[in-house]
Amino acid sequence: MKIFLRTFLLAALAALVAAQIAAQSSPDARGNLAAEAEEIRAMANQARAQAGVGRLEWDQSLATAALAHCERMAAEGPISHQYRGEPDLSARAAQAGAHFSVIEENVAIGPSADRIHEEWMQSPGHRANLLSPDVDRVGIAVVAARGVLYAVADYSRAVEQLSATQVEARVAALIRVSGVAILRDPSLARQACATDEGMPRAAGGEMPRFVMRWQAADLTQLPQALADRLASGNYRQAAVGSCPAQVAQGAFSAYRVAVLLY
Repeated sequence: MKIFLRTFLLAALAALVAAQIAAQSSPDARGNLAAEAEEIRAMANQARAQAGVGRLEWDQSLATAALAHCERMAAEGPISHQYRGEPDLSARAAQAGAHFSVIEENVAIGPSADRIHEEWMQSPGHRANLLSPDVDRVGIAVVAARGVLYAVADYSRAVEQLSATQVEARVAALIRVSGVAILRDPSLARQACATDEGMPRAAGGEMPRFVMRWQAADLTQLPQALADRLASGNYRQAAVGSCPAQVAQGAFSAYRVAVLLY
């Protein structure tokens, strides 16, 4: 499973407005500027279209996380991805209800939405986040304070939240394409899923000839080792079981699966 956490702050633009920030004694912050946030998203999607990558759909959970951090930036003055006592990006997004396999963030201060977008596009790290083909969702917050705009854009690849039964059904559908029948009882495969090794066997039942366990956020394809086994034509039946992922990583979503081949 690919998991990314990439963050960039715009130091060059920060330097341009640092004197202006220092000159103000009060943040005088206003709430999220929805028009400016949507303007930044529209410009991002235009740039992504020109780069040949997919659109960023709005994610309200990410936007909620972005706003909380943006308001903190406005209160602090100097921009950062994490302040003392504040959770990191993945934890903030998780607390806001987002689920993802990739999470990235851009932050900036600037005089206008179009200038912030322009500076992000001119910064290699920010540009990589904004144009990344690995993300498909965005939540943006813009707050006005100290005579400038503070902006946070949180990008992610969203992951569906599926039950164990739904996970098993999706994997079973991929297996059926090979002509292998799916056993109705998933209990033995679920048992295998919850362990790291061994060949489970039902009382008085047949031992599986091959066991595959894996974790992934993407259920659109089978692991290559399993696909190769199915393509061999040496197996008639399969049992599919799902269980909780063994390593919790906040809202980084992963599914754990076991397949028994007979």
